[in-house]
Amino acid sequence: MAYVLALDQGTTSSRAILFDEAGAIAAVAQKEFQQFYPQAGWVEHDPAEILSSQMGCAVEALTQVGARPRDVAAIGITNQRETVIVWERATGKAIHPAIVWQDRRTAAFCKELEERGAGETVSAKTGLVLDPYFSATKVKWILDHVPGARARAERGELAFGTVDSWLVWHLTSGHKHVTDVTNASRTLLFNIVKGEWDAEMLRLFDVPATILPEVKWSSERVGEVTTTLGLSGVPIAGIAGDQQAALFGQLCWSAGEAKNTYGTGCFLLQNIGTEFMRSKHKLITTVAASAGKRLEYAFEGSIFIGGAVVQWLRDNLKIISASADVEALAASVPDTGGVVFVPAFVGLGAPHWDPHAAGMLIGLRRDTGHGHIARAALEAIAFQVADVLEAVYSETGAPLQALRVDGGAAVNDLLMQFQADILGVPVVRPRVTETTALGAAYLAGLATGFWPSPDALRAERKGDVRFEPKMSATERAERRGNWQKAVERAKAWTE
Repeated sequence: MAYVLALDQGTTSSRAILFDEAGAIAAVAQKEFQQFYPQAGWVEHDPAEILSSQMGCAVEALTQVGARPRDVAAIGITNQRETVIVWERATGKAIHPAIVWQDRRTAAFCKELEERGAGETVSAKTGLVLDPYFSATKVKWILDHVPGARARAERGELAFGTVDSWLVWHLTSGHKHVTDVTNASRTLLFNIVKGEWDAEMLRLFDVPATILPEVKWSSERVGEVTTTLGLSGVPIAGIAGDQQAALFGQLCWSAGEAKNTYGTGCFLLQNIGTEFMRSKHKLITTVAASAGKRLEYAFEGSIFIGGAVVQWLRDNLKIISASADVEALAASVPDTGGVVFVPAFVGLGAPHWDPHAAGMLIGLRRDTGHGHIARAALEAIAFQVADVLEAVYSETGAPLQALRVDGGAAVNDLLMQFQADILGVPVVRPRVTETTALGAAYLAGLATGFWPSPDALRAERKGDVRFEPKMSATERAERRGNWQKAVERAKAWTE
């Protein structure tokens, strides 16, 4: 039996998934790792734990089916984007904990750049907005705060990368320092119109070119595994940031097609084709993963807290013992009882881009119980997606025929039905909901001939589940109005 191995390195866990020739899952291994919060608004990971958890999952997945190197045709890597690691080239050791995409420590610097008028140039070249979400200000912070780091970087002793680069470096024993166009497009340092690192952006963010990885296409052989994982000699042939991988895995290869991934955050992407366009409604433009060696683009709306709100119910409020328990708890009540939950724990992403907004739980009454809060938390995820989709509609002028969905929370039928209700359009869930990993596998498999063509992949897709909207237009408008009022309060809370 032949397989493609997808390494899916996420924000809260690492996974390895083996896919067979039919695109079905043959083996899965997953391991959560620790989150660190050194100060309010700071989020960090241990780079060594990211690596060890991901390697351990790869070995476990191979062991489950007894696979050997000759059984694995290729490796595809997908990763949490924007998260920054800086390491020593000589030793491969990180000089500072990974600064996670959720981290807000550089918000003041972003505001300073905005006030200096840099936002327009940044957007025109990178498609992004000045926000601590993206990589560049995190890199600058590490170089400025780790003693001697900037001087070492200038001497070429340090390497920077997003998590994909970190993994490839170690899988190839330091022989390959690379990233792909999708991850590069999330750094604020990459000109997505020209498809190259941008000298003006490097100066603006004070990042030396000496630490940058080489940029590759998303579907391309970039190296071979040299570590002792039972994968020696297997080609690494696919790399894509998690949301671009999901867009590709959902077969959204034509302009106008869109998907939403329900992970730690939520990320709605719409393919807009090969022409760079800028959003007028606070969406970002990003590079989409492609099987062809060409630049393709997508509009993206990034929601910072999606499935993470369920983890918050589990870990902070302790009203559920496992994330999967939230659906039953939410279904124990017929509605939220008037409770509205705005989970702006790290500010608000698209279409608001307000790093100072605060989380808010309002509408509480004497009879409010755990079920109402759980249901409000799930509805908050769907409301945020609806906000982004409204912005997408404002850009294109054409409503979606359906929204394709994936990610961990997409298995929640209650959430998916409410999502269809509040959008007023069908929601379509594929048989394999792990489309982030599947997209990485597709990119690697196409680059190595494991799958002959994109058309062959499309022909294999079967078994989608469709949720049709049931809510009246009047109720939908009323619920959306209440949500918007709560969001405005959350945005005004710290002003």
